[in-house]
Amino acid sequence: MTRSFYRRGPDHRAGAPVTFLDVRRRFQFRSIEIGRWVTEPEKQRSASLFYDALCDLMTILGGTESLVSLRGTLALQYGIGGRPGVSAHYTPATRSFSLAKNAGPGSIAHEWFHAFDHYIGEKLFGETQRGQFASKLWLGRDDAVRHPLNDRLQACFKAILLDEKGAEPSELFRCSVKADKAAGIQYFSLPEELCARAFEAFVQDADLKNAFLVSGTRESDEARMGLYPLAEQRERINQAFLDYFTSLGWALRSSEVR
Repeated sequence: MTRSFYRRGPDHRAGAPVTFLDVRRRFQFRSIEIGRWVTEPEKQRSASLFYDALCDLMTILGGTESLVSLRGTLALQYGIGGRPGVSAHYTPATRSFSLAKNAGPGSIAHEWFHAFDHYIGEKLFGETQRGQFASKLWLGRDDAVRHPLNDRLQACFKAILLDEKGAEPSELFRCSVKADKAAGIQYFSLPEELCARAFEAFVQDADLKNAFLVSGTRESDEARMGLYPLAEQRERINQAFLDYFTSLGWALRSSEVR
């Protein structure tokens, strides 16, 4: 990895180099695996990029280290377990997200939200639904566990998947269905994919900028196809995410102080 990535934000490590061991210790990931084809110089440089990106994500969300690692349940892989044509992916069975060595940058926010969406499913709908994405469950159920945080999370899904009146599919959903039909697949219109792309847009719109964390929600082929939120819907989604993660971060910090 020799590319440079635009970043505008605070110095989280006083300019010092860090290792993947530092990344794991800071965020308490369950594990971090590095592919054997990742050279030592690549490993050193990518560790600093990951460290900054994850700190930036934590700052944007107003959360804690435990939020980033989902209370230590999330594993990270870099340059390992890749799939042909796929630069990054989240694997629910192992609760791990993987980035390819040369093609994964810019995908962290998207894959992290998949992990979060998977993790939060049982918190939203109870233990019986373990292992399913909260966004997908929300479309077919109306028996979420009553809690102010759950109410705010459901407001995020509503802003993403439904129109302003909450009665019809959103423009984002319609554009995603159109893209799927053109490609002869079902991918872009999956609720978990819609929500991950909406989350990317929220992260990219933050004042803090990091192209290793997220990129392409405004200037990309997918953006031009309407596969990221636009205009008024984007504003509604961003506000819903801000309300939710601000409240979640406050709750996490309060619980960790006790």
